[in-house]
Amino acid sequence: MILSKWTEGILPAALLLGAITVSLANGGNGVAKPSAMSGASGTTVEYFDSATVRRAIATGKPFVASGDGRNFKVMGLRRKGPGEVEVHDMDTDIFYVVEGHARFVTGGTLTGGRHIAPDEIRGGMLAGGETRRLSQGDVIVIPKGIPHWFKEVPDSIEYFVVKVR
Repeated sequence: MILSKWTEGILPAALLLGAITVSLANGGNGVAKPSAMSGASGTTVEYFDSATVRRAIATGKPFVASGDGRNFKVMGLRRKGPGEVEVHDMDTDIFYVVEGHARFVTGGTLTGGRHIAPDEIRGGMLAGGETRRLSQGDVIVIPKGIPHWFKEVPDSIEYFVVKVR
């Protein structure tokens, strides 16, 4: 069951990955809703129980949003089927696969994409690039400006995302 995987170590590993990412990026100072504890340096530790994580994955909404001085966003996502090509001009994506598998393409040449927001391109066709099979336990870091695409998702894939700006 997916929830048991979150509670048996995958979620703590993913949160650790997020914390490392924030530290390496000279990160933000999160403000938690569920449970927070301030440290001596004025930063805030954020904790999300499994019910909060389940709701975030079910809705696709971030459980840590960017803003308020933060340069990162944390999300849990579930995908059922292929997606569109994406290019983020400002954000580096870090994925940690919790459940399922997919064929994922990075790099290559994008033609015909459209701006859905400033610094965000979606759609079009991706020629070339490197195809990888992502599966449970894998981590992939996609630097800003690199096209990426979930080309094939046979069943579904659940993954933890840290977006760093």
